Order: sequence, then C-alpha cells, then structure tokens
Amino acid sequence: MSLKTAEDFGKLIRETRKANKVTQKELAAACGTGVRFIRELEKGKPSCELEKALLVASMLGIKLKAIRPVEIGNGSGFGSGSGDGSGFGDGSGNG
Repeated sequence: MSLKTAEDFGKLIRETRKANKVTQKELAAACGTGVRFIRELEKGKPSCELEKALLVASMLGIKLKAIRPVEIGNGSGFGSGSGDGSGFGDGSGNG
C-alpha cells in the first residue's frame, strides 16, 4: 500500500483498528494518548505529532517501510542544480 497523504495514513489506522475490533478509547489508552488524538489521526489531520502517530501504527501491528532513493540530486529538483530555482539549494548547482 502506498501512502501519499495524512488522509491515507488515517484511513489505514482506522481500518486496521476496526478490523481488530478495538475502540478509539481502547487504542488511546494502550498508546497513552487521548481519544481526540486518535480521532484526529484517523481523520487525516496533517499536523498530528509524528512520534505518536508512529506509536499508534506500531500498536496496531502496522509496519512502515521507508525506501530512500538510490541517488539524491538525480534531476528530481532536489539539489539538481537545474538553474531554474526549483528544489533545494540556490539553483547554482552548488547545493
């Protein structure tokens, strides 16, 4: 499954919690968070605290995997030095 937004992540949390027949209150208690945090996380609130969100996912048995690109600065705009001012750096190619 590919997660692209906070909403996608929230949907995964909600579906997994429900599949495991766990209430928001039970999950919040198990994670040491408030029910409000669980509710906001499931709704896809982008500003939810990452550390807590990762804890909730872990408690539900969700395993996340990050795949780093082989080469950073490969013309994707991140330090590519394209000179158009896009991406990171000053656009000079000197990063």
